[in-house]
Amino acid sequence: MPKMKTKSSAKKRFKLTGTGKIKRKHAFKSHILTKKETKQKRNLTHSTLVDKVDEPSIKKQLCI
Repeated sequence: MPKMKTKSSAKKRFKLTGTGKIKRKHAFKSHILTKKETKQKRNLTHSTLVDKVDEPSIKKQLCI
């Protein structure tokens, strides 16, 4: 059998934390920022954790 390949899109978007959780960035912060409030843009800057429901599929894409 061939080796499992990591999905390139997933490896660019997700990182593993030390405890094994998956870290991600918020969406909607790349463009069209003039209509968004300063508070919303500031809150989108911080990273967050992936929901537990989505973790198995992302781990599969990352070959973990």
